[in-house]
Order: sequence, then structure tokens, then C-alpha cells
Amino acid sequence: MTENTAEVSVLFVCMGNICRSPTAEGVFRKVVSDASLDDVIHVDSAGTHAYHENEPPDRRALAAAECRGIPLDDIRARRVSSEDYERFDYILAMDEDNLLILKEGAPDEHRFKVRLFLEFAEASRVMEVPDPYYGGAMGFERVLDLVEEASEGLLEALRREGNLGDR
Repeated sequence: MTENTAEVSVLFVCMGNICRSPTAEGVFRKVVSDASLDDVIHVDSAGTHAYHENEPPDRRALAAAECRGIPLDDIRARRVSSEDYERFDYILAMDEDNLLILKEGAPDEHRFKVRLFLEFAEASRVMEVPDPYYGGAMGFERVLDLVEEASEGLLEALRREGNLGDR
């Protein structure tokens, strides 16, 4: 990983880092870019398991995101590292299972950084991004819908919390 000089850093996490978390990374990068905050917010993704290390996102995730103008083709799966707890300000899990794994692995002083991503989707009644891996194309569309809503909410929360200065 290159040296991170951004003011805020966000890590999205699912199990294998080929469906939900790379989709969240791509969507949030676009939201950040559209807000001209690329130099302020650093975005990445990882998985709690190393099933697909160095692989690109699932072809269905790539296709669904591409239809919405969100490129994911530069993302490669990686596993969460112990250094991530130090490096990132927000470590956002896609579901309760991965949240538990992340909290168990987090040093006490960094456990507060680990949260569910959909906490930022204020209009949504669901708290977990469902895993679309064993389903069809509609599952990937649902993931995009939830992730887009939560990404907008996350950016607003960062602004409200004063993490972006005057931007």
C-alpha cells in the first residue's frame, strides 16, 4: 500500500473481498471523486478471509457496477491485516459475521473504528449488505442500491463530524 496522506481513511470489509466490499470501495470512491475529495479521503477494501487473494472482483459485481459507471477493474482482493486497524479511521463491515471477526481481531484501542456500513444508510431498514455470491444478477443490483445509499450517508456523516475540514 502506498503512503496514505489523506485526512480520513475508510476500509470496507466483507468475507472474500470480491463482491460486496470492492463494490463499496468503487461506489464510495466515485462519491468521493464527485465531491472533489480524492485528496482528503482514502478508500480501500479487504476480506476477513483469504479465499480470493489477488483476484479481481466477481465478474457479476464488475458488470453490475460498470452499468452504473463505477469501475472496479483495478481492485484486487486482499485479506485484512493487523496494520489496517492502525491505518484506517473507519473499518466498515458488510454484515454482522464479518463485524464480529473484525472486532475480535481489533486491538482494544482501535475497536471503536469497526462498524456496520449500513449504519450510514439512514433510510434503510436493513443493517447488513446481503452476500450476492450464490444468487443471480439481481443480488448484485441490490448490493449496489444499498451501498450507494450508505456511501452518500457516510460522506454526509464525515462532513457532520468535521472530519473533512471546510470541504
